[in-house]
Amino acid sequence: MATFTVLKFNTGVGAEIALETLKRLQQQQLIILHDAAIVTWPRGARKPRTKHLAHLAGKSALDGAFWGFLFGLIFFVPLLGAAVGAATGGLVGYFSKGNIDEAFIRQMRQSLVEGTSALFLLTSQEVVDRVTTALQGMGLEVVTTNLSKEAEAQLRAIFANDDETGS
Repeated sequence: MATFTVLKFNTGVGAEIALETLKRLQQQQLIILHDAAIVTWPRGARKPRTKHLAHLAGKSALDGAFWGFLFGLIFFVPLLGAAVGAATGGLVGYFSKGNIDEAFIRQMRQSLVEGTSALFLLTSQEVVDRVTTALQGMGLEVVTTNLSKEAEAQLRAIFANDDETGS
């Protein structure tokens, strides 16, 4: 089963750095990156930039239309008005069978602000302790994941401790 995870960084380059780390871990067979997308919101920019990173483990698991739709919901729907909002309500309902629901959309809108970045990942076969160790110290927040409760708790605990120590 694939894991959908969103990691938020308090810097504009954090997501890029984390992705490079995850690519190295993939070469060590500690994780499989099926698909990813990065959102960066540079300081002074009116809106964020998005980039779909296809072909991380062969054929992309999700297509550009998925990522475009997701980022459209997060960043642009409020600008499009009620008619489009009503039409997307059904689509959000469709995605809510996974981790993408209205609460997720709201959380992303609040979390991703100017000067931050986020890494949206679709992965499998994670060696959680090795992955978390490799990402430790990057100033990240796990926004959402569908890892097992135990693995998610471990991930959140490690990064919460990291934030407290100021590493």
